Amino acid sequence: MSTTDQVSTRRADGPTGPAVATAAWVGRGGRLPGIARLTLVRAGVELRQFWRERDAVVFVFAYPIVMLAIFASVFGSEDQGTEVAQIGFAQYFLPGMVATGIMLTSFQSLAVSIAVERDDGTLRRLRATPLPVTAYVGGKVALTLATSVVQTALLLAVAALAFDVPLPTDAGRWVTFAWVFALGAATGTVCGVGFSSLPRSGRSASAVVTPVVLVLQFISGVFFAFFALPGWMQTLASVFPLKWIAQGMRSVFLPEEMAALETSGSWQHPATAAVLVAWLIVGLVVGVRTFRWRRRDDG
Repeated sequence: MSTTDQVSTRRADGPTGPAVATAAWVGRGGRLPGIARLTLVRAGVELRQFWRERDAVVFVFAYPIVMLAIFASVFGSEDQGTEVAQIGFAQYFLPGMVATGIMLTSFQSLAVSIAVERDDGTLRRLRATPLPVTAYVGGKVALTLATSVVQTALLLAVAALAFDVPLPTDAGRWVTFAWVFALGAATGTVCGVGFSSLPRSGRSASAVVTPVVLVLQFISGVFFAFFALPGWMQTLASVFPLKWIAQGMRSVFLPEEMAALETSGSWQHPATAAVLVAWLIVGLVVGVRTFRWRRRDDG
């Protein structure tokens, strides 16, 4: 490791690390590394910062597990379904917990954290370095994917071991899980970046973002059986990504006959992909047009 790299590494661990380290990345010949390299380095910084926030780590990984445990314990003796099929409560609500976990680690976490970083001056300092927006967002994407994978793996393990939820044995279902998971995480990430420009300050970020997430959870079949919700609520939920992520996950973890309880009587995989891709594009456009390195009142 060169002297410059050593200095960069040491400074990256300090309180002003992200800005100072980026400025020190200029390599031999005075040229800045490519976008891929900058994204990887930024991803490393994001991951180190995340693991240092012990309370955030515990909340991110424990929230879906705790919610599943609470609902399964309270309603464990009840079955979900009609004459179509009868399955355990934990099995029916596992897909919703997977979906909401993806939303929390992508949309909510990024919308709040970027707003806070803009408010405390972190983004302003990064703006003074050669770090491009794409590398900064790429680091956030890498953080989202890493935390979402660990969170989901823990949730599935607890569901299977503690609540006897049967996991799919069909490879096709796991393929569905993979593309719904990846597309849902990507959509949540870009929407979180775009939404982060809405709060006027870091202090108001949670107050602005959290109610949106809670409403979407209640109308999207996360805390209640989706087929039991009023028709107008199902229609409203169908506009937003969380409902489609949850429905896609239900197609993975629930028996095939449960598709009859969905709004259209099927899992609607093409519609799921179309809605998530549409929101992905909308999030990208909004994020590109509204992303700001500085606060609104900071010039």
